[in-house]
Amino acid sequence: MARAAFGAGCFWHIQEEFNKLKGVIKTEVGYMGGNFENPTYKNVCSDKTGHAEIVLVEYDEKKISFKKLLDVFWKLHNPTTKNRQGLDIGSQYRSIILYYTEKQKKEAVESKKEEQKNHKNEIVTEIKKAGKFYRAEEYHQNYLKKKKLRL
Repeated sequence: MARAAFGAGCFWHIQEEFNKLKGVIKTEVGYMGGNFENPTYKNVCSDKTGHAEIVLVEYDEKKISFKKLLDVFWKLHNPTTKNRQGLDIGSQYRSIILYYTEKQKKEAVESKKEEQKNHKNEIVTEIKKAGKFYRAEEYHQNYLKKKKLRL
């Protein structure tokens, strides 16, 4: 079992899309990338914690590759807008890949270079070593599924 973490705007939609992939074992939404211990949603929304809304993905490398997860990540959002996705504005909505291994880092950097060819504007996606994961409040977990909503 491997782990990957992605931020691409509001974590609700991203979680739902990663959950659809064969080989993804489990997803959780939460916060990572900042310097604030035990943040709450309210803390993260203050834009003062440095954390991004992220989806932690546990996956079976025999069934799905990190490269495939990256391909899906790029399709789920606009990686050329800094600190925003659509109407969601703030650093917590930034585009970020948080890697767990040097191999993931290398693949993320290569993938970003390839993806840049598809965009006129510069990709602003951060690539950063994964830090401590802070699980979001329970009502955020699988939110769209719980509410029977589709985006």
